[in-house]
Amino acid sequence: MSVLDPLLFLAGLYLSPFHVKSEKSVAITSEDDGVLITGSLDSLVLKERLWVMAIEAKKAGFSIEAGVAQLLAYMLAAPDPTQPGFGMITTGGNFIFVKLVCDSKPGYALSDQFTLRKRQNELYCVLRILKRLGQQILNN
Repeated sequence: MSVLDPLLFLAGLYLSPFHVKSEKSVAITSEDDGVLITGSLDSLVLKERLWVMAIEAKKAGFSIEAGVAQLLAYMLAAPDPTQPGFGMITTGGNFIFVKLVCDSKPGYALSDQFTLRKRQNELYCVLRILKRLGQQILNN
């Protein structure tokens, strides 16, 4: 959340008409060489069509993929399925974006993964995408 909160603030997603509403956290566990790793999937809805999921764990053993199914479940429950839904999943160091379209049959797409650990920090790309998603939702 120390990376996510400033990003959401800079993207203008803490300002009206967006609102941060926390959904119930989901516990996740995994075993690594006999050590039990625990974490949680924390979901935030910013506006009915924009969701953010943070994967928090004591050890960086959880992939972003661990949150895809949970995020899609929240996105499928959106009140207006005729409009596309957008989401972002982050571990704080890695980010992916999700787009969900519910025409006759629901379908989704995942973006490439953005990371802070590359030579060129991709945090600015993540911020640009968040700003763009916020604008797109406001314009529809």
